[in-house]
Amino acid sequence: MMLDDLRTITMLDWLENDLLLTIVSSEPASSDASFRRYFRIKAIEGQFIVMDAPPEKENIEPFIRVAELLANSNVNVPTIFQQNLTEGFLLLEDFGSHCFLDQLTSETVNTLYQSAFDALFKLQSSTHLLDSSLPLYNQQLLQRELGIFEEWFLGHALDIQISPSVWKTLCTILVTTALEQPIVCVHRDYHSRNLMVLTENSPGVIDFQDAVIGPITYDLVSLLRDCYIAWPDHQVDEWVAMYYQKLTQAQLINCTPTCFKYWFDLMGMQRHLKAIGIFSRLHLRDSKSNYLNDIPRTLNYISDVCANHQALFEFGDVIKNQILPALDNFISAANR
Repeated sequence: MMLDDLRTITMLDWLENDLLLTIVSSEPASSDASFRRYFRIKAIEGQFIVMDAPPEKENIEPFIRVAELLANSNVNVPTIFQQNLTEGFLLLEDFGSHCFLDQLTSETVNTLYQSAFDALFKLQSSTHLLDSSLPLYNQQLLQRELGIFEEWFLGHALDIQISPSVWKTLCTILVTTALEQPIVCVHRDYHSRNLMVLTENSPGVIDFQDAVIGPITYDLVSLLRDCYIAWPDHQVDEWVAMYYQKLTQAQLINCTPTCFKYWFDLMGMQRHLKAIGIFSRLHLRDSKSNYLNDIPRTLNYISDVCANHQALFEFGDVIKNQILPALDNFISAANR
């Protein structure tokens, strides 16, 4: 019997014999970039989502802790009905299957994003950091994330080496810019696949277990320069300016619009470098290749930022002359 089958049997045993639910059906709801899986459970008692997080690979306690923290900030996160820490299961409220990405169009985007801005503002303005127990998005963590790009994308995927001085200069600029920003609670994956469209109190916010205390532009750029969907630059600039005014009025920032946009651009670049590294690792190590086609869009964000800031011109040249040619070969080979 496969290990996955054993996990499913253990999950159903917990639901039926420990929680005394009368199960009508059980089907996969989704999986993510980690080892977690989700099942949609229909029972006579109601409909639920079960998180399956094998304890030897995933720790569900951060999810529980952050869920309470965000709920206290009036962010709509799934209610946790039951916990099984020993086996690694959570019985959760079902937010349905319609995420932002499924529903975003030029006609719906302003309404959906306004609800996302409102939820993000609650997260940033109402979450108490001192007693949150959230880790700090510090220099070591930022540098380690950049290392994922260097190791898994440049090294393992493309098998190229770039100038060490160019890479070191880039990392110094990105880390310094991130650390000079005001700090807030950071969801860390605030994008269209983790925001659920609900009939009431939308959006439902999921996948928040990796939350940290970090730069104020991080979640905003995750949303507006999403790895899975792109919007025209002028539209992104309008949204950034609008949210800047909201933060300024709330006295969460005290900087010029130009400074805020610079933070936004470079924070996005750090995030996108990390994302490309993770997408490569998922393909090469975990045989999850469905993220490969998101690499060109994500790399395009990086190229645009490099073109707009003189300090990043050298890395922009590296992308054009070394990375893009190697990327074409890599994706072509992976899709054969």
